[in-house]
Amino acid sequence: MSTAVLADLLPAATVSRARVRDAALILGGAALTGVAAQLAVPVPGSPVPVTGQTFAALLVGASLGPARALTSMLLYLLAGMAGMPWFAEGASGAAMPSFGYVIGMTLAAATVGALARRGGDRTVLRTVGTMAVGTVIIYAVGVPYLAVATGMSAAEAVDAGLVPFLIGDALKAALAMGALPAAWHLVGRRG
Repeated sequence: MSTAVLADLLPAATVSRARVRDAALILGGAALTGVAAQLAVPVPGSPVPVTGQTFAALLVGASLGPARALTSMLLYLLAGMAGMPWFAEGASGAAMPSFGYVIGMTLAAATVGALARRGGDRTVLRTVGTMAVGTVIIYAVGVPYLAVATGMSAAEAVDAGLVPFLIGDALKAALAMGALPAAWHLVGRRG
């Protein structure tokens, strides 16, 4: 079952206009993630700050669908690797301990987009599940990368790169639980 995502509701009368719309959405998703990454709060004892980046990546996924979300996040990742200072706290490059989370966000955005394409963002309960899947993907890549990049044990990486973020992730999920179903309600479509 394939259904629309929010971005599909934006008008594009011709194929060329649809391409321009999609390019703007992809650039906008990357920029939103980069701006959200600058909303960073250091976490004592962790090389990974709390940011708005994960929320933005999951929102990009749900709003744009899998292909546009993946392209948007790949643009974000590749531009940051090339030196654009828009990872958390103005960082760039692949050598930072938190780079695994960026890789995880890329995979999570595509997965969340695929779930949204199947209606995973239409109700509060479906949105909770969709965001939980995306969050698990981010940590499944980010925490092991953190351990390897810093020489931490698996337990230390969990303590520094997962546990301090659970409350914030719950708050981000709560925002998504309200925002996405509300957006669908406003456009008059549910699924």
